[in-house]
Amino acid sequence: MSGHSKWATTKHKKAATDAKRGKIFTKIGKEITVAAKLGGGDPSGNPRLRTAVAKAKAVSLPAENIKRAIQKGTGELPGVSYEEVMYEGYGPGGVAVIVEVMTDNRNRTVSEIRNIFSKSGGNMGEAGCVAWMFHKKGYLVVNRAKSDEDKLMTIALDAGAEDMQTEDDNFVITTPQHDYEKVKKALEDAGVSLEVSEITMVPQTYVKLEGKEAQQMLRLVETLEDNDDVQNVYANFDIPEEVMNAV
Repeated sequence: MSGHSKWATTKHKKAATDAKRGKIFTKIGKEITVAAKLGGGDPSGNPRLRTAVAKAKAVSLPAENIKRAIQKGTGELPGVSYEEVMYEGYGPGGVAVIVEVMTDNRNRTVSEIRNIFSKSGGNMGEAGCVAWMFHKKGYLVVNRAKSDEDKLMTIALDAGAEDMQTEDDNFVITTPQHDYEKVKKALEDAGVSLEVSEITMVPQTYVKLEGKEAQQMLRLVETLEDNDDVQNVYANFDIPEEVMNAV
């Protein structure tokens, strides 16, 4: 799972300090609005909203912004109606890519996503062409220097985690989607500091990339993530850490 772990950790650190914080705020605001619209405005009874609000707090989204986003979802304030769409395709080297978007104009968005793929050495595919390669999981990353392995494994497995692996400087814990919140709470209650905590699409296999293809792949992911309508990008690449840091 090394490719996924490295990119997830890099992405989250970037999100916490990104100069484009306004764009990050907008994307999380969309997620909060849609979550509230689908499951109600009370985070205690709406797991998706609870996760979105936690993500918002992690990047210091102001409480007033969170409140307004929820009210837009529940209809207490006027707001744009977003449609959730998933696009699939292939990046350089045959890497499988899934792009989750929230858009108020599907025609505009699909055109933009197709253009990004083609300019970055990839191509969009049909629905279902790569989704079968991924499983939706709870995903938590803990810095090895900040936790005892045996203690961490005991807490995680007792709470419902399905696996824990050591990857470079991190412990990576995966959970069934429905046990994610329970495992996360158990770790937080035990004082464990989480580098990454999210529901994500975990690849079953990985494609190793180096050189030009690795650089093209990272540019593809970053350009997709920079699009206003894109919420999440998942890909099954495994790229050396030094290449990621260089790009």
